[in-house]
Amino acid sequence: MNPLLAKAIIDFFIAFGVVFGGSMLAGIGSVFVLMPPAAIMLKTASQLKIWALVAAVGGSIDPLRVIESNFMEGHLSPVAQQIAFIMCGFLGAHLGTELIRWMCRGAV
Repeated sequence: MNPLLAKAIIDFFIAFGVVFGGSMLAGIGSVFVLMPPAAIMLKTASQLKIWALVAAVGGSIDPLRVIESNFMEGHLSPVAQQIAFIMCGFLGAHLGTELIRWMCRGAV
């Protein structure tokens, strides 16, 4: 498989897993403290969305440095790759959030 496509797919699923897994575990934890799970899951999903994206693209500022340095030098291929990886991570985080919203629909 193409290594760039593989990284994009992995970034998608990392972001998806952070949002979905974190929200599900927050829902389980809310049962232990006698709070409504759906409300906690929805709040957690929206709060984890940006952190899921950060975790998917590497957890640091490095992707932005790659974009900046290559763009200034006129190398647009690495810039487009990094933007595509960020978009795949965002798509995964957004899909995870929407799945939690769908699961909690009518419960809040």
